[in-house]
Amino acid sequence: MRIALKFIDSYLGRLAALMFRPQPSPQITEPATILFIRPGGIGDAVLLATAISSLKHKYPNICITILAEQRNAGVLSLIPAIDKVFRYDSLSEFIQALFGKYDVVIDTEQWHHLSAVVARLVKTPIKIGFDTNERRRMFTHAIEYDQCAYEADNFISLLKPLKIDCPRDVEAPTLSLPLKAVSKAALLLQPLGSDSFVALFPGASIPEKRWGADNFRQVAKMLSVFGIKIVVVGGKEDRQQGEVIAGGGLGLNLAGLTSLPETAAVIQKSALLLSGDSGVLHIAVGLDVPTVSLFGPGRAKKWAPRGERHIVINKELPCSPCTVFGTTPPCSNKTRCMSDITVDEVVNAVTMLLTSVGAMPSQCCKRDWIEMP
Repeated sequence: MRIALKFIDSYLGRLAALMFRPQPSPQITEPATILFIRPGGIGDAVLLATAISSLKHKYPNICITILAEQRNAGVLSLIPAIDKVFRYDSLSEFIQALFGKYDVVIDTEQWHHLSAVVARLVKTPIKIGFDTNERRRMFTHAIEYDQCAYEADNFISLLKPLKIDCPRDVEAPTLSLPLKAVSKAALLLQPLGSDSFVALFPGASIPEKRWGADNFRQVAKMLSVFGIKIVVVGGKEDRQQGEVIAGGGLGLNLAGLTSLPETAAVIQKSALLLSGDSGVLHIAVGLDVPTVSLFGPGRAKKWAPRGERHIVINKELPCSPCTVFGTTPPCSNKTRCMSDITVDEVVNAVTMLLTSVGAMPSQCCKRDWIEMP
């Protein structure tokens, strides 16, 4: 389905964009209503939260609506500043969003054309979006996109026409969890008692970003030497990997047993999240949970968490990163950027970060530090 949409966007979307004339740039007054368009996955949605919170801080009375997709609408519902979420996937909701009355529409898509065409069709005087290709013709204010910048800062740059310019080096907590999800997480975590734990997420949107269930299991085994318990999180598609990682009583496998808000609630209770380049990683950052992340084909400068509470492992091979605007080419190097990451260096990063945040179990066994390459 996503491949078909990309094909349609490449041809029909580009053609539709070329049919419109460029927009003038009218003066902007204080907005009362705004529509954000955010197609795509969980990671983009979470990183957009900083921009949305900044907008709400600047204009406390503004009404913020989001047009999203089924796959990222759940996480957008965790951003307190958002008043309403509509979905592309629902025709009735799409029509409501398209014919709503807004002072400003901001298309946050970075490359594809169709969302920009939708922004142009919405009846608003101010249309803002990235100028990465023909899509710039759809906007009254086309904003430069920086391929090397942290993505949260790129989203912040979309607010410059609204006189907001506050890029941040470290993301503050931006997500708020419903009480029902927190209660469900507490129930699922009862087998651990009051012990702290490390959450592991083995999944990824594409195979090239996956480190492998066997590697995660070896990490779980080595962490058990320190008395560190592990919990595997993820969707139904990650259930089998979770069994490989946590099987035989090595940990608790919650993959496939939780909704997105419930998964976030489990992560919030963890001492740390270990994950590849994924949307779940950004959820942890949005909850102010420390992370160890594994980057290969993805652009760490753009997507990796920042700050002392986050460790990024990236082999920085000459062929990586290779992902451009969400597209990763076939790898002729057997995805060495991921396979060269060793279990020892991951365990070392996890234990060092747990120690630095004061979350190492007091009864853990002593073990010589492994020298990271």
